[in-house]
Amino acid sequence: MAQAHLEVKLLSSTPSPLTLIYASFRQCYSPGFVGDMWPRLLRGEISLDRQAALIQDVLASGHTSPIEHVSFTFAVQGVSRALTHQLVRHRIASYSQQSQRYVDESGFEYILPPAVDRIPEARDLFLRFMDKTQKAYLELQQTLKSNGRTREEANEDARFILPNAAESKIVVTMNCRSLLNFFELRCCERAQWEIRKMAWKMLELVRFELPVVFDPAGPKCERLQYCPEGEKFTCGKYPLQD
Repeated sequence: MAQAHLEVKLLSSTPSPLTLIYASFRQCYSPGFVGDMWPRLLRGEISLDRQAALIQDVLASGHTSPIEHVSFTFAVQGVSRALTHQLVRHRIASYSQQSQRYVDESGFEYILPPAVDRIPEARDLFLRFMDKTQKAYLELQQTLKSNGRTREEANEDARFILPNAAESKIVVTMNCRSLLNFFELRCCERAQWEIRKMAWKMLELVRFELPVVFDPAGPKCERLQYCPEGEKFTCGKYPLQD
């Protein structure tokens, strides 16, 4: 059992993402058939800079639905069950999460909150609880197996004592529009520290892949130029809305 650390990797994305978004926008405003244009686009007859310029202009107008045609898939590890419970509340997405039912958690890793880590007595209490939980999991697992439960069935029931701090791994797929919404909410200083850290790592990856869409992305206040969270929750980076 050990402390786990966040890692985010980009597994896959829609091929030719910028060109696909450009074609989708063109179909909205063109009388022609974008399917006939597609081979020309792939041959580079319309430069990527020109494509990006049109996308940028149309996005600035508030028309964002065509970016839903492009999606990104991430592999994430070193996150807590507390984080994944928040993550799956983003509904327009696909998730494949490591199962505590089928995976033996007898040596589970854990996420140590920085605020706990900074206080020696809090850290000691936290680590002692992790150690006791691991021992209890092992004992319960063995007791269940000794009383006729299979290994898989023992895992299924022993998992009920695992903490929110238990490390998990998950694959996440979101389209561009969902990602923009995710970043607006989870890059905000009001977001919980762990999911905020993950969101910024995801944003860094997609900015590299598709800057025309994601260079302006981030917390909502960056777009609005004011804080919509109200006086009670503002971090003070931007003024409150008049």
